[in-house]
Amino acid sequence: MKSYFTPVSGQAPPVQAGGRAPAGAPKAIVIGSGFGGLAAAIRLRCKGYHVEVFEKLDAPGGRAYVWRQDGFTFDAGPTIVTAPFMLEELWTLCGRRMADDIDLRPLDPYYRIRFDDGSWFDYSGDADRMRAEVARFAPDDVAGYERFLLEAATCYKLGFEELGAQPFDGIASLLKAVPSLLRMRGWRSIYRMVAGFLKNPKLRIVMSFHPLLIGGNPFSVTCVYSLINTLERRFGVHWAMGGTGALVQGLVRLLAERGVAVRCNAEVRQISVENGRATGITLADGSHHRADIVVSNGDTAWTYRHLVAPQHRQHWTDRKIERGSYSMSLFVWYFGTDKQFHDVPHHMMVLGPRYEGLLKDIFQRHHLADDFSLYLHRPTATDASMAPPGHDAFYVLAPVPHLDSGTDWQARAEPYRQAILKRLEDTVMPGLGQHIVSSRVTTPQDFHDRLLSYKGAAFGLEPLLLQSAWFRPHNRSEDVQGLFMVGASTHPGAGVPGVLMSAKALEMVVPHVSSFA
Repeated sequence: MKSYFTPVSGQAPPVQAGGRAPAGAPKAIVIGSGFGGLAAAIRLRCKGYHVEVFEKLDAPGGRAYVWRQDGFTFDAGPTIVTAPFMLEELWTLCGRRMADDIDLRPLDPYYRIRFDDGSWFDYSGDADRMRAEVARFAPDDVAGYERFLLEAATCYKLGFEELGAQPFDGIASLLKAVPSLLRMRGWRSIYRMVAGFLKNPKLRIVMSFHPLLIGGNPFSVTCVYSLINTLERRFGVHWAMGGTGALVQGLVRLLAERGVAVRCNAEVRQISVENGRATGITLADGSHHRADIVVSNGDTAWTYRHLVAPQHRQHWTDRKIERGSYSMSLFVWYFGTDKQFHDVPHHMMVLGPRYEGLLKDIFQRHHLADDFSLYLHRPTATDASMAPPGHDAFYVLAPVPHLDSGTDWQARAEPYRQAILKRLEDTVMPGLGQHIVSSRVTTPQDFHDRLLSYKGAAFGLEPLLLQSAWFRPHNRSEDVQGLFMVGASTHPGAGVPGVLMSAKALEMVVPHVSSFA
């Protein structure tokens, strides 16, 4: 695949005539090239800004980085693509069709949820099949399931359609949202909401696990996130052929055609602030780059704690950052096999013996337990290009506590990987160990050291009610004029739709280019 990114010292690729910003256009610097940063760069460029993107890693993507080794392609994540219309919107802004660049395939089923006793639920977008699956577990819960769908649809309309792209950077926006939050009874946890409709304990898990995909504990995050259920049912769960990296490369190409290069190997060490306003950045190599506005796609807690000097932070003080409740982290094992495991679907949840107790260990006790629940991803179920012929590519992800657990991951990583291997061999992949031909792991320490995530938390602040919307780090900085935030750790939150929507919210708060004239 042709590369459209350059190291910081390289030259930008050639662009179409007229693609560059006009002379004298205000300059926007975007820190980070995850989905939020790339989407923000596209939207800012289409608004008339001259845009530069700086990326710490050696390739674009951020958390959507791609590992390639031994003939396998491993998407670091995310791998669940919903709301494809939000991606399509970025191509439309650039006068293009996403279908000309990206082959997006719907998945069926979306997920298989396997319980500890060996039973499983196939979760799909087919209404009749979903009712049949519910009835297979608990016929008496079908009517409650239908009522749950109606409630989730209300949360989707109010929480996603009406509030998702609102920037929430003033008290007036919070007050305006209060009636919707009251209608959704947003003070309930999603598990409590689901339990109000369903009695079967397995079905309660099936309908409440979604917040784990965006860093939240189903027993504590607001029920507003039941909107994910409706989002998936209406628009499906998809796979981009070639992997998530194909989407990243597609967005980078859109930028390249408009004269915007993603400058890699370019870690930002400081955001310059003069008279209360962001004026540029300083890189690890000591070079300084001036800008009219700065947009951070980095972890917001890390951005404020490490990139903005304390004297410029009256709201996001060190104490406030430290007192936040942060999402879990992730242990991810990427592996390739010389055998194909045809019984494993594209997305599979392999649940352990505990649900609520395990989540308490992860989120509240910050204790690395001996048991775990796993998300098993097999992209070669859909896309043979992700592995050599006759082989399978996988990753298996275990939610784990962030670094407050005190775990020495250098010592624990290999024993933990071996425990996951045994669990997979005992459940869905017998004989796995003798077929592994490629392997690598990512730990919470990597999230901290490599991805610069505060506490190694994979999704920033946990999406609790009082850490969502107006209470979440704002898209327009509360402390520094001309500084803006996009990505998983700002409003509206994690997941591909969330980070893309954060870039859309950004459009509503950045200055118009004419204001710099």
